[in-house]
Amino acid sequence: MNTIQIADVKIGPDAPLAIIAGPCVAESLELCMKVGDALRARCRELGFGYIFKASFDKANRSSIHSYRGPGLEQAMQWFEIVKSELGVPVTTDVHDASQTKPVAGVCDILQIPAFLCRQTDLLQAAAATGKAVSVKKGQFLSPDEMSSVVEKLEECGANKAGIMLMERGTFFGYQRLVNDFIGVNDMMQHGWPVCFDVTHSTQLPGGSSSGEGRITGGRPDCAPMLARCAVVAGVQCLFMEVHPNPSKGKSDSATMLSIEQASELLGQLKKLRDAM
Repeated sequence: MNTIQIADVKIGPDAPLAIIAGPCVAESLELCMKVGDALRARCRELGFGYIFKASFDKANRSSIHSYRGPGLEQAMQWFEIVKSELGVPVTTDVHDASQTKPVAGVCDILQIPAFLCRQTDLLQAAAATGKAVSVKKGQFLSPDEMSSVVEKLEECGANKAGIMLMERGTFFGYQRLVNDFIGVNDMMQHGWPVCFDVTHSTQLPGGSSSGEGRITGGRPDCAPMLARCAVVAGVQCLFMEVHPNPSKGKSDSATMLSIEQASELLGQLKKLRDAM
């Protein structure tokens, strides 16, 4: 398996566990700095690599009334500050080929959302930036089908900076996701590190209604169990969304972990990995 280097964070079979984490959406610079600072400190304490993550636009919200984010220009200004003041790499998701160049000017990894993982133009544009590309496996794809995604990226030169695949669950009937850890192992055979999305894997897609329209539900109480399973399965990286007060979060409030919950979970994972 290939190892990728993101600033000072190494992701691969012989590297410390890497953590990609932050609020679901960049609600404010203050929020990004608070969450990023806390997670950076905890990861350094445990010897984990840390990469900050937040979205600038939640383009696939269930309801048209839901908050989408600060937009590309504002978020990139915030991410530059997070990157320089905290000294950590940054990643965010891109939804359109036109977003790849401005995002690559700031971020170290370009993340491709699950619903867009087969969009060739988007994959080509992300690869052309020269930055590492992380692709979430679509909930509708088998692990084996991700080989086509890897092939597209490698043909476009993304193998130079690095490729990472991400597991975030597979549809199991309506409004339910399941994680197939044999499938996680299968994805590792594609030659690149695999990241496990801890919090999105607990989603109940489009599962509840609110005053703002239909929203995605979740089972965040199951996140620690899934994270432990992923570490035992041998993933090289974990992804999780974290907020000081998840219930007040403007996106994915039903699945995010609090800073305290994330800190406790990371401690558990350190003990587990040390015992393996």
